[in-house]
Amino acid sequence: MYKIQTLNKIARCGLDQLSRDTYEAATEILNPDAILVRSADMHSMELPPSVLAIARAGAGVNNIPIPACTQRGIVVFNTPGANANGVKELVIASLFLSSRNLYEGISWANSLAGTENIPEQIEKGKSRFVGPEIQGKTLGVIGLGAIGVMVANSAANLGMRVLGLDPFISVEAAWKLSHEVIKAPNLDMLLAESDYITIHIPLKDDTKGLFNAERISRMKKGARLLNFSRSGLVDNTAVKTAIAEGQLGGYVIDFPEAELLGVDKVLCIPHLGASTPESEDNCAIMAAEQLREYLERGNIKNSVNYPNCEMAPTGKTRITLLNSNVPKVISRITSTLGEYGLNIDEMLNKNRGEVAYNIIDVSDSVPDELIEKLRQVDGVVAVRLIPDCQ
Repeated sequence: MYKIQTLNKIARCGLDQLSRDTYEAATEILNPDAILVRSADMHSMELPPSVLAIARAGAGVNNIPIPACTQRGIVVFNTPGANANGVKELVIASLFLSSRNLYEGISWANSLAGTENIPEQIEKGKSRFVGPEIQGKTLGVIGLGAIGVMVANSAANLGMRVLGLDPFISVEAAWKLSHEVIKAPNLDMLLAESDYITIHIPLKDDTKGLFNAERISRMKKGARLLNFSRSGLVDNTAVKTAIAEGQLGGYVIDFPEAELLGVDKVLCIPHLGASTPESEDNCAIMAAEQLREYLERGNIKNSVNYPNCEMAPTGKTRITLLNSNVPKVISRITSTLGEYGLNIDEMLNKNRGEVAYNIIDVSDSVPDELIEKLRQVDGVVAVRLIPDCQ
């Protein structure tokens, strides 16, 4: 019986992926084998030695202590693409919101409640909310992952000229990208030509503050900036200054911060990008399925700290090993297996930066003594035994 701790409310359809005959899932549970989480901050949480994996029902993993998990051999999963359509729809809506001054116009109309001659006031005052159509305008999409590709394709379908920038685009994403999307040769070209720019990249050391005063100054005058990735990608002070000076026509952010609330031409959306029942269901199902596949078969898919590594089950005994990606570890592992007279039937090794992962299938039974000896191999971080892997 596997024990799963849930740190947030997880959609029932997700938990239904975990058979009650095999899994126990609860908020309060001792010595969990895995953790399902959405937005709960885990940085100050003491993880029990029993934890093998953490699955985030969503894309961002800033709430999870990734380096500490990697050191301990805890595989961390996320669910890229599960909420992509929900975020994409809000990005497209925000193009209209920021361009046509819809929020400001609606707020002004509501402020007329209780006054007289409403039709006359509306006709007299509506001109202050005039805004351009998006058809024929240029949208720059930075980051062509699951969300970025969907945004780019939808914008192209709406008649926009779309520039895409992603030097690390995956083959899968490239196949899904519309042929109408133009590859921007560099960021400078995208900044200079875009009437609207939308950001879809992760927050890392090299992307923090990507849109600072200098880069915003290189944008097309009056362009609008949309941020549905992470607040740290954009310098808030630079945004306010650029809006006040007329360089930036507007800013839409899905992560409100105190210094941006109430600022003219800044729309602070209360983190609604993935707040749809469909997104929550998709994320929960995907997270649960990935946990199940790892716990029952040792397969890794969509991990943020270990390599993707999947091998079809053979119905034999399976050994999995998380290790440092350094020379001679594999030879030490295979030599140890040989000492116990075990022959490797199937083996898969994948690496990712400084870490690696191995799946090994053997026909014979594996004594506990061997597993303990494998754990002592220099460079090995964690070892699991999955008997009769189906």
